[in-house]
Amino acid sequence: MAWVALILSVVVLWVASLCKILQGSSSASKSTFLKEGGSTRRRNVLLVIAHPDDESMFFAPVINYLVSEGHNVHILCMSTGNADGMGSIRKEELYLASAVLKIPTWQVYILDHQDLQDGFGKVWDWNLLSSIIDKEMSAHSIDLIITFDEYGISGHCNHCDVHQGVRKLVHDTSGRHFEAWELVSTNIVRKYIGPVDIWLSILLGRCLKTGQSHCLLNLYPRRSYDAMAQHSSQWVWYRKLFVAFSSYTYVNTLKKIA
Repeated sequence: MAWVALILSVVVLWVASLCKILQGSSSASKSTFLKEGGSTRRRNVLLVIAHPDDESMFFAPVINYLVSEGHNVHILCMSTGNADGMGSIRKEELYLASAVLKIPTWQVYILDHQDLQDGFGKVWDWNLLSSIIDKEMSAHSIDLIITFDEYGISGHCNHCDVHQGVRKLVHDTSGRHFEAWELVSTNIVRKYIGPVDIWLSILLGRCLKTGQSHCLLNLYPRRSYDAMAQHSSQWVWYRKLFVAFSSYTYVNTLKKIA
């Protein structure tokens, strides 16, 4: 009977975690991210990703938070995700997913640069990435960037290169006034415990220096599923399982890039 007790405990913890998330969605968010003195100043935010579907698979909690707080969110996608020859399809899917996430189509920019093509083993030049991001920032008065951390959640080289491009921009333009934040990668156990990871994320976030890390619960978890479902070319069984069991569906931890 021990295994029955274990299963029941897991189910109870899962349900309790979902209730915690839904409770947060029915009231004001308790996160202090981008809140100055308790009030929110509207920011122009640029989310920099590598492929269509990155925004829905990994960044939905932070997108939902930013939109709910009234920030102006732009997406810069560095490739069409054409590794399997479906770049034109995946490009349109990103527009559809962004609409579900309440980001206007005209604020989604998708590149198809010959030197920034999707695929493992495809090395992306950090200087080129930095230059492109800089131009987008100037064009849209961006004062805050969000992207992957150095591991890139899955270790995908394109994710990692995007991080390095942002980091290079931060270091090369240290005199300019903008912030850059990275999505913290977790270990494989935390990655697949779904909403249960919110407790660890909250606990670990409190251990870091105040103001340098923020834990954001997904205010609208159903929207994450609906957004990812717009990527119909990628919406196969194992990605459906990923969205259901991935902690990134339910919580994002952001860390400031120094």
